[in-house]
Amino acid sequence: MSSNRRPPVGQTTSPTSVLAGMARWFEEQTEGRERFAWVLRDSLDELLDGQRTRRWCYQQLNKTEKTHLGTKVELGLTIEFDILEGADLDWKIDGQEVDCKFSKDFGGWEIPMEMYLCNDHEQSGTADHLALLVWMNDDDDEWAAGVVQIRDDLLRFKTDGSGRRRRQYNRDNKRRLNDDGVNSVHWLWGGIQQLPPNLLRRTSEESRRAILLNKSGQERMNALLREIQREIINRQTLVTVAQQKDPMKRARDARLSGHLGGERFLILGHQEADPHIARILGLPVPGKGELVSCRVVPAERDVVRKVWLGDGWWRLAGADEESGPSPDRDLYLRLGRQMIEDGPTA
Repeated sequence: MSSNRRPPVGQTTSPTSVLAGMARWFEEQTEGRERFAWVLRDSLDELLDGQRTRRWCYQQLNKTEKTHLGTKVELGLTIEFDILEGADLDWKIDGQEVDCKFSKDFGGWEIPMEMYLCNDHEQSGTADHLALLVWMNDDDDEWAAGVVQIRDDLLRFKTDGSGRRRRQYNRDNKRRLNDDGVNSVHWLWGGIQQLPPNLLRRTSEESRRAILLNKSGQERMNALLREIQREIINRQTLVTVAQQKDPMKRARDARLSGHLGGERFLILGHQEADPHIARILGLPVPGKGELVSCRVVPAERDVVRKVWLGDGWWRLAGADEESGPSPDRDLYLRLGRQMIEDGPTA
């Protein structure tokens, strides 16, 4: 197998005429790249089932669950893109039979006999069919999808003890692409793409332990919002940490003075004045089901990035700046967006 164990980045070559129709079908879907990425993230998150198991990474799945991930991905793509069922293979796209193959290991796609022409066995396919190859690397938040036409000569062979060249099958009579096969793949959207981040996987071991080893859901939520500041915390992370169906209640309670409300934290969501405050402070703006956490301190009027929260100007706090009571949320939610940005006119 080639030493190149990853898809390309920024591939600029055009697909062959055989692959062009299917490549165009995916790439011309409205927000197709983003929807594809979320199918992959959601498929893995559903198997992790963090709300009940508190699992947060692929390595924590058992062998059966890992095997099932490919089925989850195929089903998710079928539903998300409303793909027609094929007569002989998984799908029918742009008038052609297509199989969806997933592997977390680059090059690990298993190709069954019915996908290609071969005169040497009875299970030969009716044609050299197309495949959508899907790869995901949750450790580095990456994924890629490519299209390829499966042919016998693009699959692996081996040399037996007598020196004869034979097809290399696994126990299920499936084969993998050889180097030429991998090089024949046309990668959608140019190759490697950004996977919606696995926040708990990406954070440090020290921070992860500080979050997850707390006994109560509220303590874990407080620790999450304390440890992961100034970046989007998505719903799946909130659910995994809180281990309840309504993690937002834990997040709302975290604002109280007995929790993070005594440490000058702002916990911003997608409603009311929160997105506007996030923009002014230069923070990522949370969408529905997401949060951004940050510490703030009183600010001078000449500070560029500051917000008026009813009892004075506030800016983002440095790591070593002192704690104290948080701004009064009930007070600043009564202010208009212009007041939050400009402060009192008098």
